[in-house]
Amino acid sequence: MKVYYECGACLLRQSKEAMNLASDDTNLKLEITEEIFKYLSNNFKQGASSNKLGTDIHRIIKEKTNNPDPYKNEKKLGNKIAIELEEKFKKILKKDDSLENYVKISIIGNILDFGALGINTDLKKLISSSVNKKLRINHVNKLKKSLEKSKSLLYLADNTGEITYDKQLIEKLIENYNLKITFAVKEKPILNDACVEDAKLIGLDKITNLITTGTDSIGIVYDYLSKDFKKIFEKEDLIISKGMGNYEGLTELNSLNKDVFCLLSAKCSAIAKDLGVEENDMVVVKLFSK
Repeated sequence: MKVYYECGACLLRQSKEAMNLASDDTNLKLEITEEIFKYLSNNFKQGASSNKLGTDIHRIIKEKTNNPDPYKNEKKLGNKIAIELEEKFKKILKKDDSLENYVKISIIGNILDFGALGINTDLKKLISSSVNKKLRINHVNKLKKSLEKSKSLLYLADNTGEITYDKQLIEKLIENYNLKITFAVKEKPILNDACVEDAKLIGLDKITNLITTGTDSIGIVYDYLSKDFKKIFEKEDLIISKGMGNYEGLTELNSLNKDVFCLLSAKCSAIAKDLGVEENDMVVVKLFSK
């Protein structure tokens, strides 16, 4: 996705929060802010890739503060919230075990995002209020058709906590479809995105082929992906992508010659505009086709 004007303010807000999480050194944070301003001055322009800009800024912060995981505590909080709400969602799925409902619950999990919404957001309240919302863009029937004709699926993960509900959806897919499922997380920490240890914590390595993208990019930044991951990315029959960062990156690609579905909550005005929906709407949208 190309940047919208409001992405600039969001990048600065997010960089301030990340610096505050990463360091207490005010002089260092001033130096980093100066470097970020220089970076944005040279790179924030019409046609720039939104999630590549975000990735580069967070890399600057991690390197300059010597803190590889500024959102470590927020990731733990995300896991805690997901576990607290898990039984509530299991009851909902017991009443309605349709694929659409499993997809919807996994998208509600996408709200567990301290990077997009800010570290002071009451995510538990926001998640609970989303239970009765309908999907604003609903391509679930198209997803069903793709699942029926596919033999392999690449599932692009987003945040910690959220992957608890991804696991529920994946278990549903394993039950209903004859699929080999590969679950991709980040190689190294970025924001509150899931890494290998987060996926193993809830047993996703037991039911999927657990891999990493080989990098720490926000979503998919194709040039930053490892060669090994690119081979899998290009080989799998079907892609299910979670979250805004992956959507931002996937929409930068011309075509993948395969069915690609993005499942997300539009947590910012730029993503909402790009999708043609309202902010905080939930969507299942098909991007590409074979």
